Amino acid sequence: MLRKRIAGVCLLASSAFFGAAVSNPSTARAQGEVIDLDDEEADEGDAAPAPGDKGGKPGKLPEQPPVVAGQMTEAAAAAKRLFDQQKWAEAALGLQRVIAGDTGDDPGNQQLAEYWLAISLYRLKFYQASYALFSTIASNKNHLKFGQTLLWLSKLATQLPEPAGIIDSVGRYGDADLARFNNPQQRDLYYQLNYLLGRYKYHHDKAYEESIRLFNRVKPTSRYYVQAQFFSGISYVQLRKSVPAVKAFQRIETALDEGVEGVEDERRMQDLSYLSQARTYYSASIKLDAETNAPSVDEAKLSAAVRYWNQIDATSEYWLDALFEESWAYFMAGDYPRALGNIHTIEAPYFPGAFYPEAHILKAVIYFANCNYEAATTVVARFNKKFVPIRDALRKVLKDYEGEGKSEEFFKFLLQVQSGKADLPPAIKGVVEQSLSDRQLLRNIEYVKLLDREMETFKKAPGGFRTSGVGGFIQDRLTEARQMAVKNAGELAKSRYRRFISELDEHLNNGEKILIDITAAQRNLLDEKLKEGQVSKAESKIYGMVNPDEEHVIWVFDGEFWRDELGFYRQVVESACGR
Repeated sequence: MLRKRIAGVCLLASSAFFGAAVSNPSTARAQGEVIDLDDEEADEGDAAPAPGDKGGKPGKLPEQPPVVAGQMTEAAAAAKRLFDQQKWAEAALGLQRVIAGDTGDDPGNQQLAEYWLAISLYRLKFYQASYALFSTIASNKNHLKFGQTLLWLSKLATQLPEPAGIIDSVGRYGDADLARFNNPQQRDLYYQLNYLLGRYKYHHDKAYEESIRLFNRVKPTSRYYVQAQFFSGISYVQLRKSVPAVKAFQRIETALDEGVEGVEDERRMQDLSYLSQARTYYSASIKLDAETNAPSVDEAKLSAAVRYWNQIDATSEYWLDALFEESWAYFMAGDYPRALGNIHTIEAPYFPGAFYPEAHILKAVIYFANCNYEAATTVVARFNKKFVPIRDALRKVLKDYEGEGKSEEFFKFLLQVQSGKADLPPAIKGVVEQSLSDRQLLRNIEYVKLLDREMETFKKAPGGFRTSGVGGFIQDRLTEARQMAVKNAGELAKSRYRRFISELDEHLNNGEKILIDITAAQRNLLDEKLKEGQVSKAESKIYGMVNPDEEHVIWVFDGEFWRDELGFYRQVVESACGR
């Protein structure tokens, strides 16, 4: 995923230098890989037509008035008997005829047949076609099986990945619909549905208070508890309530320590909790004056942020992110040696895939803050020399996929990137792979693969089933869902790619702003010298003089990196700012 580690930290005009350097470091990735806060997911559930629709054209069915189921025809009753006998394929054939109107059953019995057919397709493991029907039912609150469908949506949420849009269908329900599952026998289901509905309220409605209320219904005995606490925490972050946000993240730590069930990757979830707490504390530690834009720093909260960043082990996939973000905290604390030391670690050859262009900007900011204008200018020049060609090459690749109807082509490009087979210049190969590697994109790719597997299953079904009305419905739903999934994945990947270029542009612009500040600062310094009629030597202040003790030894860096040194570098900084 595109790294948005520090949002807007480098709007560096000399009058607003410090205020711009303390922006909130919490980001989409910072909030966690469970979800990307800036991404909209496709709502595919509404696009599925009922199997009885003549011509099979997709489209959302309008909500219908209430109906009553009368006496079934013999054909409908026979299909229901097959359903009760769990003869799913045979039942599906008969039920489809009821829905299509071939048996002469009334609308009420057609709705019942629609529900039973959705269950039959689920049992046959045609999950996408099953979801198409359940989604149609969920779109009509007057459907005879509207309430019961919620149970099956919860089942489908464990079979289909998030891009299928199950959460969107759950979002059509409310507290009263969920309450019927709040009993000892279905308590786990009740917790799951509150989590799913909370996700809907969080992502689509931006109703963060409402989402917190739903997430807090999920108890520690649920396999969704950790996820619910995580989203509760980031909901509080969105509401700028840092104290309850931290408490939610801390509950994740407690749950993991106590062996909570249902967490696929406990280590990763633990690290995300640490990252989220660090970013929340950092955000709360810095206040900007409304008039001067000058920051005031709460040292206790800033120290807490650093403490949580330091909890992330060097073996973690988030360690470099933590090091870089921690560098900004060290900068705000005036600990320039540690800030530059962290950047030195990030630039070690052990991390060839690491891409932190803003680290160069932070380095230039530190030199600028210490009036080392020549060093700051050199850093910006090297930054431009390295990243302008990368930016231009990225734009050139994107140009081939711009315009209408190019989403599927970009999806194919995404697959090539994921497999390492994309024909890319060596200078940007790793950069592109990183920009298109986040988990949301991987979930979209997995969804397409799942639809392909279902199509293969369908092709192995008996010929009579494949050529029947219900067979045509399954095939149409799979084809339509795949087309939509490919389009959505391609558009999402392209938006990631564009954002990556946009952020690189922003870093390049920030580098130019630093040069402008340097020019202004040097001119002001020259003016002061001319006023005095003489050049006085500025008092110097040296940061980073380390005194070793019995347990530590200083090794001077000689150009060779050692793994056991990573994370422990310090760089001596001499301020050239006179008093």
